[in-house]
Amino acid sequence: MYKIIGADQKEYGPVSAEQLRQWINEGRVNAQTRVLPEGTTEWKTLAELPEFAEAWIIRPPVAGAVPGFEAHAGLPADLFARDYDLDIGGCIGRGWELLKDNFGLLLCGTLIYLGIELGIGMLGAIPLIGPLFSLANIVVVGPLLGGLYYLSLQAIRRQPAGAGDVFTGFRTAFLQLFLGKLVPALLAGLCLIPAAIVAVITIIPSILHHQPPGPGSLLIVIVIALACMIPMFFLQVNWIFTLPLIIDRKLNFWEAMQTSWKMVGKHWWYVFGLLLLVGLLNVVGVFLCCVGLLFTKPIGFGALMYAYEIIFSARAPEAGQGA
Repeated sequence: MYKIIGADQKEYGPVSAEQLRQWINEGRVNAQTRVLPEGTTEWKTLAELPEFAEAWIIRPPVAGAVPGFEAHAGLPADLFARDYDLDIGGCIGRGWELLKDNFGLLLCGTLIYLGIELGIGMLGAIPLIGPLFSLANIVVVGPLLGGLYYLSLQAIRRQPAGAGDVFTGFRTAFLQLFLGKLVPALLAGLCLIPAAIVAVITIIPSILHHQPPGPGSLLIVIVIALACMIPMFFLQVNWIFTLPLIIDRKLNFWEAMQTSWKMVGKHWWYVFGLLLLVGLLNVVGVFLCCVGLLFTKPIGFGALMYAYEIIFSARAPEAGQGA
């Protein structure tokens, strides 16, 4: 049995060696975590204990995996065989508690993200060169979101973190996060092709003849567009945990998409309900002169990451718990 000192400098335990190995896999503890083995009086780091030496061995990459990524690295072995319970209200409540307990960290991280997005959006409105900045946003948004997910997870797990960790995705998994954001967006966007075709057929001829489109044509386009959005939302919900799996579990983007799809599909409506509440929360933030987003965004990210921990970790975290 062992006692440990968490990132918050609080003492936890006693816990078993098996539990510690599980926390290592989940990223809750690391090589520098201080540990007191039972029957001793000297605190040591985990890296100094021979019984955990195998945890710090760098293993060769799996054949066929993208360089720098190990297939399903860190995922519980029984992940796809098990079920989970998702408390939507509980996730939102924990997101609020997380913001209160880490207010400065999460507020600064959110401010950096929103500042970059706002800056790129304003530059994108510049004639001629504006589209270049819009393309730049496509490149950076995935790594930025990955960094925000990482920041929330570090806070949940009580691991050391700083506002600059918003840029972690650029350092550790830039290409995978870029693809993890772009590919699902493109595949989901394909669902709107029928609506675009109908719009071309019904509206463009009126424009070419310098006539306003009839209300019937507009109604048809709107109805078909709404119908096309149903499968688009279905896909987006299924792939919602793609970026967290990339930044946290070191999966490549395709593996992350598949893993998210399999686990979300078990309780799709619950995940959809959580995303709907998070979306409504951000709408409230927008109505509060947009300043409210500085508070609703980190609550939403925290809620999603608590759901992520419940679905993908070896065990669900308790409120306020972490090593």
